[in-house]
Amino acid sequence: MITGEARPVAKRKGDTVIGGTVNENGVLHIKATRVGSESSLAQIVRLVESAQMAKAPVQKFADRISKFFVPLVIMLSFFTWLSWFLAGKFHGYPNSWIPKSMDSVQLALQFGISVMVIACPCALGLATPTAVMVGTGVGASQGVLIKGGQALESAHKVDCIVFDKTGTLTIGKPLVVNTQLLKNMVLQEFYELVAAAEVNSVHPLAKAIVEYAKKFREDEENPAGPEAHDFVSITGHGVKAIVRGREIIVGNKSLMVDQNIAVPLDAEDYLAEAEGLAQTGILVAIDGEVAGVLAISDPLKPGAQEVITILKSMSVRSIMVTGDNWGTANSIANEVGIDTVIAEAKPVQKAEKVKELQASGYIVAMVGDGINDSPALVAADVGMAIGAGTDIAIEAADIVLMKSNLEDVITAIDLSTFKENLHPYSFELHLGFGI
Repeated sequence: MITGEARPVAKRKGDTVIGGTVNENGVLHIKATRVGSESSLAQIVRLVESAQMAKAPVQKFADRISKFFVPLVIMLSFFTWLSWFLAGKFHGYPNSWIPKSMDSVQLALQFGISVMVIACPCALGLATPTAVMVGTGVGASQGVLIKGGQALESAHKVDCIVFDKTGTLTIGKPLVVNTQLLKNMVLQEFYELVAAAEVNSVHPLAKAIVEYAKKFREDEENPAGPEAHDFVSITGHGVKAIVRGREIIVGNKSLMVDQNIAVPLDAEDYLAEAEGLAQTGILVAIDGEVAGVLAISDPLKPGAQEVITILKSMSVRSIMVTGDNWGTANSIANEVGIDTVIAEAKPVQKAEKVKELQASGYIVAMVGDGINDSPALVAADVGMAIGAGTDIAIEAADIVLMKSNLEDVITAIDLSTFKENLHPYSFELHLGFGI
């Protein structure tokens, strides 16, 4: 929750654990060293709140015009009244100009009020909310929820976008993408054994394996599969169990070494290939011999590469900041086309990177989905949250991409550009009519 790391982390006696995280195996006795406002989650919430308070609203173009235009209208109205009042007092125009129902003072007052009513900048007050209403309405119909005029006004100025990785550039759900069998056996039988061993684990990768194995039993009358006995979960390594009388061990290379199981060169090559593709390699041993290698990946969202390419054509710089490890981060960045990568970043470091870019002169947008993205979402000039993300991230953002599609980042920028192009015409028409 805090780091954005996809895999659980092993903890030992004396290690520090963060409130809000989940213990997957065993029983722990934990001493609370920080409670309430001092907890890590509370500090993140405080960062979000302080950033929201510190963000000054953009000065509206209408306010800048009204600052000079309103006093000018009042002075013109006064001088109009004064001119007609003096002209009437000293008989500067024929008495026939004065209607029978009023005198010269009332006529002067009528002209003064007329100037004020006609030239009063009512349209200046209507132009901005009307443009915002249209922009937000069109955005909502496209699945882009824009929370206010400031976000709509700022989005077209963005020249640097910071992307989170997991759940933003990637789907955020591990999937089995490749299987290499090293023994002569049927793939369905292989996955029956592996899934039976993994079904009792709460590890995200185990869930991905179990879900993938279901497709091999869809046409069978009994899709439940065999049962596992003597299940043991080795934190940070994998699992072992007895299935149909056979010992099944599923995990990483370290687990195989600990269990005195030799890892063949073919398996080593498959593991290296998976790591080079930003995938997690899982070894499966059956009765003391490595029988297969699984590659599990959190794939890129459809259209991610195209979005980065379009942003480059718009002269918008793309940066990836993630709490995940450097190897996975670099591989994903290379695949999507992002040149600048910052990995193993904590929530505060993400926000600091946004502020660093702002200090360099960039107008920065942040696109994220998790609690750990919230400080950066608020610190950015425009925060965009993935609709499938956490409530805290959605609350912190200025724009919510309800369909969770990266293409909607472009949509938000286009809506802002259209609104800004429409705005000047409203002011010009009003000023021309008033004059």
